[in-house]
Amino acid sequence: MSRWPNKYVIGLTGNIATGKSVVRKMLQHAGAYTIDADQLAHQTMMPGAPAYKPIIDTFGQFVIGSDKRINRELLGKMVFGNPDAMKKLEAITHPIVRQGIDVLVKRSKQPIVVVEAIKLLEGDLKDWVDSIWVVNASKKTQYIRLVKQRKMSEDDAKRRILSQNKQGDKLKAAHVIIDNDGDVEKTWKQIQTQWAEIRKQLSKSAGGDTTSASASMDEPQAVSIAGLNVRRGMPNNAQSIADFITAHGNGGQVSRMDVMMSFGQKSYLIAQDDKEDVLALIGWTVENLVTRMDDFYIKQGVPVDKAVHAILTAVEDASSDLSSEAAFVFLATSASDAIFNAFTAHDYATITLKEIKIPVWREAVEEALRDNDRIVLWKQLRKDRVLQPI
Repeated sequence: MSRWPNKYVIGLTGNIATGKSVVRKMLQHAGAYTIDADQLAHQTMMPGAPAYKPIIDTFGQFVIGSDKRINRELLGKMVFGNPDAMKKLEAITHPIVRQGIDVLVKRSKQPIVVVEAIKLLEGDLKDWVDSIWVVNASKKTQYIRLVKQRKMSEDDAKRRILSQNKQGDKLKAAHVIIDNDGDVEKTWKQIQTQWAEIRKQLSKSAGGDTTSASASMDEPQAVSIAGLNVRRGMPNNAQSIADFITAHGNGGQVSRMDVMMSFGQKSYLIAQDDKEDVLALIGWTVENLVTRMDDFYIKQGVPVDKAVHAILTAVEDASSDLSSEAAFVFLATSASDAIFNAFTAHDYATITLKEIKIPVWREAVEEALRDNDRIVLWKQLRKDRVLQPI
């Protein structure tokens, strides 16, 4: 049993670039509440956050960048491969992160929670969870992902891989091993198999009554909003999502595999009519307690106000369940006035990077705008900062 009553908590780990975040996202698609412990550690280092000053006092003023943030790349070079330096950093951040995890798990509404942490097995967190999942990939795959996807130099990639604890030790401690060597279809099938097993466990512990224990594990049901049926897109909807984006987007042909690959980064919400024809869809994700929405597509002739209202309501409801603090919408510069006005009618306002005062929010927007020219709209979803206690 985990330390949290009425929760089934999965501790998700694996070495760098094995694809832990992809697996976490897939579990979120299935209905789990997910927490990225490494992102929480990142939050603790932001200006004004609890670890900011202790890190500077420990490692020196030169770790501060021109934007007053801690230069994580420089800090990483200092601690990776230096066990003493790494211990000092973890002694600062880990207690704060554990407190943040405790707050978020207690606030989560879902019965199943996933905590992704690369150092899960090296600390107390391993004793807090019900099951340990290890994501596995070959060293060759790790190396390719670091160089191609994260743009690391070849030397840095090799050093990062070699500096971590042996993946074999993690595999020995695993209750579940997910192979994620590149085939997303195979990865998703493994998730489905394990998800069904969790359902059985919770059903048994509930004496056969799955109403409360596993309701969120069923195939996502459509919610009727403004006369439209809104449901979460799943991998088995990948072909219909690809067809809709191809037909109503400006980016050319989109394949089922393109959509399957994107499930590692985002979810989709689909608005349908009573005949289950797709009328509109949007890509969205909640990362680091920030909701981001992009890839909005709508079928010609569908009332824009109605479709936007239905999809925004569904996204905001889901974001509330995930304790999101703010929502940002990224519209193409070619978006019509009707689409722009439909979002602003729901209290979304235009904003620039300079106007975003919360560092974590600003960083989320910076990441989304990388290599993209978009109109940014935003709305604060809750007044209290969820991680303010830490």
